[in-house]
Amino acid sequence: VQLQASGGGLVQAGGSLRLSCVVSGRTSSRYAMGWFRQAPGNEREFVAAISRSGSTTYYADSVKGRFTIARDNAKNTVTLQMNSLKSEDTAVYYCAAASTWRDGLIPEYEYDYWGQGTQVTVSS
Repeated sequence: VQLQASGGGLVQAGGSLRLSCVVSGRTSSRYAMGWFRQAPGNEREFVAAISRSGSTTYYADSVKGRFTIARDNAKNTVTLQMNSLKSEDTAVYYCAAASTWRDGLIPEYEYDYWGQGTQVTVSS
C-alpha cells in the first residue's frame, strides 16, 4: 500500500488549503485514515481521522471547526480541507492508513502505512 499526499504550500494566515491523499495498492475502503502533522522541533501530532465508511470523524481540539476530513472510496482519496489557517498550523502533514478494526480514535502507533508528507507553511 502506498500513500501519496499533496496540496501543501505557502498561504497567508486566514487562508485555506486542501490536502489530498491518494491510496494505491489496495482499495482505501479497507482502511481507517488519518492526518497527522509535525512542526520543527515538535513531535508528530494527530490532526484528524475518518472511519472506513466516512460516517465517523475525529479532530484535534486545535483544528476543530476549521479543518474537515473527508474521503471518496471510489477514488481512493482522503482530503483535509483546512480553513482559517494560523501560523501554528505550519508543519509537514502526513496521511496514514490503519487496518485495525478498533472502535473509536485509533492511536498513532496503530497506523500501518504512511505517506511522504506535504509541507504547509502559514505566514502571519
